[in-house]
Amino acid sequence: MAYSVGMISLGCAKNQVDGEMLMAALEQAGFETVDDPALANIAIVNTCGFIESAKKESIDEILELAQLKAEGQIQKLVVTGCLAERYRQEIHTELPEVDAVLGIGANGEIAQYLTKMMEEDAFVEAFPEKNAMPLCGARRLSTPSWSAYLKIAEGCDNRCSYCAIPMIRGRYRSRTLEDIEEEARALAADGAKELVLIAQDTTRYGIDLYGKYSLAELLRRLARIDGIHWLRVLYCYPEAVTDELLEVFATEEKVVKYMDLPLQHCNGEVLKAMRRAGDHAYLHALLEKIRQKVPGIILRTTLIAGFPGETEEQFEELAEFVKEERFDRMGCFAYSQEEGTPAAELPGQLDEDEKERRAEIITDAQSRIMEEKGQAYVGQTLEVLVEGFDRYAECWFGRSFMDAPDIDGKVFFLAPDKRPVLGTFVQVAIDDCIDVDLYGQIV
Repeated sequence: MAYSVGMISLGCAKNQVDGEMLMAALEQAGFETVDDPALANIAIVNTCGFIESAKKESIDEILELAQLKAEGQIQKLVVTGCLAERYRQEIHTELPEVDAVLGIGANGEIAQYLTKMMEEDAFVEAFPEKNAMPLCGARRLSTPSWSAYLKIAEGCDNRCSYCAIPMIRGRYRSRTLEDIEEEARALAADGAKELVLIAQDTTRYGIDLYGKYSLAELLRRLARIDGIHWLRVLYCYPEAVTDELLEVFATEEKVVKYMDLPLQHCNGEVLKAMRRAGDHAYLHALLEKIRQKVPGIILRTTLIAGFPGETEEQFEELAEFVKEERFDRMGCFAYSQEEGTPAAELPGQLDEDEKERRAEIITDAQSRIMEEKGQAYVGQTLEVLVEGFDRYAECWFGRSFMDAPDIDGKVFFLAPDKRPVLGTFVQVAIDDCIDVDLYGQIV
């Protein structure tokens, strides 16, 4: 009997790629895959377990599908991903509706575990070693055909004090240059015009395999692939941004001048407590250097407000840093106290309201900066990747080089005399900015 399987994949793009590989493996094993898990025999929740809000979202999805199981709409409920890896026994104990809990090391053998669950009608759990998780393989893409994520490494060695990822995902493991290039060529052949390179730390790519930072070499290789128009890089760490990498950003036309640089803070004492390098002066010099060597680059960062022991003065320094550096894109999050991490045991834990207050102050300041920067594009013409038509606003939308998928803004535009083709690039004359989105007309 061919069982049908549907998946909800939560969390980051890295987890999304894992989910795509899981679905492809199930298809290859003879399972029927469907887009809506509510219409499947087996519903899988590919969970995120990074911070408290993500864990809550994962549990809410599990409970919602558990209700459908109770109503007889689905037969089995499976939990995979980071939450499954991190809370093995707790999921089985606290959520008895779940029929299988599979750690990330079980991803490569997902079909055999689900077959056992169905044929034996029994609870299944499996937690092989983390490094058993495949680094590459076939994928059932969940993104539009013209844009795809390309995961270049798994795990993390940075050991930031607030982060559970090394505990969940294990040591840093790079894919080979050849494997990545082969997958990139296949994605391009299938119509991908934008590849978004991801890893927990993309700048560390290759250090474990080749003994040196190799992201620059990888980008040069990928830039030679016909059909690829944009190469976008996410999750760069400041201490690994080399001169060679900046040269590639500056000179390779296909490498989008957009760098996601999660700094988390600027105060030296707070960064030391986070087990991260640098201080205010170091980061200011780095940002100046990046902007000087790559003129016009869009800089995105993420920050943490309310880290344990963060004084009011240290927070004010962070707020001033944001105003001084004027990032093009930014996300600020209230610190999440994650069990099992060193930061969770630090003195000076702030209450939730105070952490949220500080994050909101930073976010509000950044919103004003982004509005000002957006207004500066009025009167300019931008290249836009067409992604859809908004029938309520009666206009088209897409993304410019300044916008990564799912996390940044969009460009909305009118095309009165043309019907743009999805996944193509058009020129849009910008005539307005509202919040973080740009508005204009095709030219």
